[in-house]
Amino acid sequence: MDIRRWQADPSVQAALQHLADVKTIGNTAIAIQQVPAPTFDEDRRGALVEERLARLGLSDVERDTVGNVYGRRPGRADGAALMLAAHIDTVFPLETDLAVRYEGDRIYGPGLGDNSLGVAGLLHLAQVFQEYDLPNRGDIWFVGDVGEEGLGDLQGMRAAVARLRPHLGAVIALEGCDFGKLHHQAIGVRRYRIDVTAPGGHSWGDFGSPSAIHVLVRIAAQLTELSPSIDPRTTFNIGVISGGTSVNTIAEEASLLLDMRSVEMNALNALVRRVDVIIAAEAARHSRVRVSVKTVGNRPAGAIPRNHPLVQAATAAYRTSGALVSYVQSSTDANIPLSEGIPAVCVGLTDGRNAHRQDEYILPANLGRGMQALLLLVLAASE
Repeated sequence: MDIRRWQADPSVQAALQHLADVKTIGNTAIAIQQVPAPTFDEDRRGALVEERLARLGLSDVERDTVGNVYGRRPGRADGAALMLAAHIDTVFPLETDLAVRYEGDRIYGPGLGDNSLGVAGLLHLAQVFQEYDLPNRGDIWFVGDVGEEGLGDLQGMRAAVARLRPHLGAVIALEGCDFGKLHHQAIGVRRYRIDVTAPGGHSWGDFGSPSAIHVLVRIAAQLTELSPSIDPRTTFNIGVISGGTSVNTIAEEASLLLDMRSVEMNALNALVRRVDVIIAAEAARHSRVRVSVKTVGNRPAGAIPRNHPLVQAATAAYRTSGALVSYVQSSTDANIPLSEGIPAVCVGLTDGRNAHRQDEYILPANLGRGMQALLLLVLAASE
């Protein structure tokens, strides 16, 4: 995957210049960000992406049953297809104030970098391929996928890979931020919901009756004492605890959400087994208490090495655009293709901070260079 020959192509040069228009791409990102798209409720934003892909004249523009949006640029010869995907969902609920504000060199807006800008990059890349009739040997599928965030468990990417699997040669997942960071090692993730139910009662009159909260916090306390593997790196986090009805009520119900991660599946599975032992032992202590566990997230691990042609092409493209390249372990849409042996990387377009927070912002300064790097990478990968 040699990017050097593309830099001398007049049509590619024109497209690279086009992608330097940071303001237009940023305005597209804001238009997308203004359409709410919480995980499991992406229809409105999906309709916007579908309309824009159709307007570009791509083939086979449609949405599938889970809500993914597809558009295909046919290849010029037989060859494996390339999928360029950006997730359209966000962590923010429907009622979130999506107002955008400008402060110095920053643009603030919930979900602007993660991942409205990634979706905007997808659309503008499709535009330059169409407008400048850029070459691609195999088909390029432009996909806005759902369910990447939180408990979406990568359901959109799972569906997209399953649909395109017979013809798919590589995947590039696109995020708005992380300019110069190349994600080619997918972290495995297992997520549990632990539910406890108990008789409950009045805090005075029924004192001594089992409390769902008391049992749950004993489980949680034991979890926090775990020492997972350092190498390979393995982590856990109790992200949410809920339950009870009032201060003077012995709780009938309580639950928590547990996130477990590792760069290596054996290490992740070892941590999961230790967690299972803690839960089972605590459940066995109480005859009148029910403890149940549900897996609410299962993101598989996978990787390609730094010397893989796709990683090398990404490295060359971003260095050519002036980025300081680093190699990152993460959980992204790339997890699914990597776990199935399909070469994949996840790349970003510019810099930003505070993802998943109301004060999220992007720094557009590197956006033009990020788009240019993406074009060079896609041209190389499509060959």
